Amino acid sequence: MSGTTPVGRTARAVAVALVVTAVAVTTSGCTAAGSARPLVAVTTNILGDVVTEVVGDDVDVMVLMPPGGDPHSFEVSAQQAARLRSADLVLENGLGLEEGVAHHVRAAADDGVPVFTAGDAIDALEWTTDDDSGPDPHFWTDPARMVDVVEALDDELDAVGIDAPDTAAYTDRLEALDDDMAAAFDTIPADRRALVTNHHVFGYLADRYGFRVVGAVIPSGTTLASPSAADLRDLADAIEHAGVPTIFADASQPARLAEVLADEVDVQVSIRSLATESLTEDGAASTYLGMMRSNTDSIVDGLTAPISR
Repeated sequence: MSGTTPVGRTARAVAVALVVTAVAVTTSGCTAAGSARPLVAVTTNILGDVVTEVVGDDVDVMVLMPPGGDPHSFEVSAQQAARLRSADLVLENGLGLEEGVAHHVRAAADDGVPVFTAGDAIDALEWTTDDDSGPDPHFWTDPARMVDVVEALDDELDAVGIDAPDTAAYTDRLEALDDDMAAAFDTIPADRRALVTNHHVFGYLADRYGFRVVGAVIPSGTTLASPSAADLRDLADAIEHAGVPTIFADASQPARLAEVLADEVDVQVSIRSLATESLTEDGAASTYLGMMRSNTDSIVDGLTAPISR
């Protein structure tokens, strides 16, 4: 009499389960670390969006920074750190921005992974205060400098055998963004072109479009610093003297410090939230181009608003 014993059925079930598990693991690896597609690891979500736009669908782009994160302090998981060290190319912002992941990028470089530092492709500015200074890492607020980054990135991708078929088209979109921002900012009277932000983030925008940076609530190029009471008083005096109607606070950071500063000023000062250092999960600021257009509209509205005294 033919048939299968309970022991035989159990063994067969175990064998089938092992095969299914092996297939699942293999399939999972093909979409992650085991993918046949080249892997570009990008530290910030702003640069991650740019890379995704230029390389198309034939490249895996791993973006380390989550939407709404702080580029100065975000960290990565152990799995992300491991994949970083097996990437075909790592793209970092540089200029001291990614303070929380810089050691992981160095480890990847030590393992022989090519690293492209976007800040090396531009003419970098410096932020300065009475007590401190340093390279300004926020070059993306100037689309013209982002053109330089994209063109240099194209060369880096080519050097590691990765095609970027949409580089020219995206560069055209950056140049159109630059033109549109210039036209929008031309509607702001010259005496209103004064910026106050949470920290020094708009140096490149100011340089490109003719703004004055009155100051920052946190007098530093990083959100990890803290202002003193004297810093706030000095900035309050500068705001009153300049007649600034609006303080711009980054959406990824609490506006508490900007609100404290507004309380120090003897005029009505509004606070507007901008997505300046991180893309959002969805909405207008979920892409770099959308973020810049949305911020442009908010800056124009904020600086042309009536001043209440």
